[in-house]
Amino acid sequence: MYELLEKVKVLEPTNPNKSTALFGGKASGILNWNDIAYPHFYQHREQIRALFWRASEVDMTQDTKQFPTLSHQEQDAFLKIIGLLATLDGPQTDVASRISNLSTDPSVKSIMSTIADQESEHNHSYAYVLSSVTTLDKQIESFETGRTDGVLLKRNERILEVYNEFAESPTLLNVLKAMVYTSLLEGLFFYSGFAFFYNLARNQKMVGTSTMISYINRDELQHGRFISDLFRATLAENPNYNTSEFTNWVYDQFRHSVEQETTWSWYVLGGIDGIDLIEMEGYIKYRANKMLRLLGLSDIYEGFTENPMKWIRAYVDNFDDTKTDFFEQKSRQYTKTSDLNGFDEL
Repeated sequence: MYELLEKVKVLEPTNPNKSTALFGGKASGILNWNDIAYPHFYQHREQIRALFWRASEVDMTQDTKQFPTLSHQEQDAFLKIIGLLATLDGPQTDVASRISNLSTDPSVKSIMSTIADQESEHNHSYAYVLSSVTTLDKQIESFETGRTDGVLLKRNERILEVYNEFAESPTLLNVLKAMVYTSLLEGLFFYSGFAFFYNLARNQKMVGTSTMISYINRDELQHGRFISDLFRATLAENPNYNTSEFTNWVYDQFRHSVEQETTWSWYVLGGIDGIDLIEMEGYIKYRANKMLRLLGLSDIYEGFTENPMKWIRAYVDNFDDTKTDFFEQKSRQYTKTSDLNGFDEL
């Protein structure tokens, strides 16, 4: 039987400022960024904070005009994918807050609070996009997708199971499992949806929406990096959880998630001009391998170490690049890119 973690007190002056453990340790609650247990967490904090943006700063004027001109398949995929993204991003604010409440490291609390705020803006952005391009009835219908679409419900069964178990029984093991699924959300589950919007953009369609998606995508990449780092550090502090049984559980979740993401992509992207579904399946496996490496594990899909969808790299900024000036919205010209374009491999 695993012991439940307790919510951390706001202030406990008898404890040291530097936390003694990420979870289940002691800390005063006073955060001094120059005296934290994991100094490199400060770089995560700075990188995540540097990504501030608001949905309302993205110009949707052309998208409003273009949406009615999309094919029926494109409109249907657009609404279903927004529904998927809202279903996944909405709970992330809550999950980030719950992890924050359980951590005894004040630097983790601070970073997770920023992540929670950004996830809230992601969810708002989906409503903002839909309100710009379609009627209220269609907006509501899109947000109902996560509760009513059979394929999506099947796809999200394990996410629901792991997140709800974490909420109801916040043990350290369930925190670790929630981190695994947060990593999957940030680094794998969104990507067939992102690809759909980027494919529209490279055909000069719905560029405002794709711009918004690229901002979200970049946030998720940074979130995924921090969560993976936090996961590894937590396991290092608690080596008794670093078992072959748990490792096999993680691999099983990744295999299952790749299967579900692939099924979803064939369901929602079938017939979309410009999307090669075989290529998409390879891209999903490539993303899974990359996220496993971030978690400190090995590839499970041989031959998928390189991004098979090179063109998608033009739509997200490099991790280390200076952020785009979001306050000077410009019309983007999207073109296929070479391997030498300098963008980070997604």
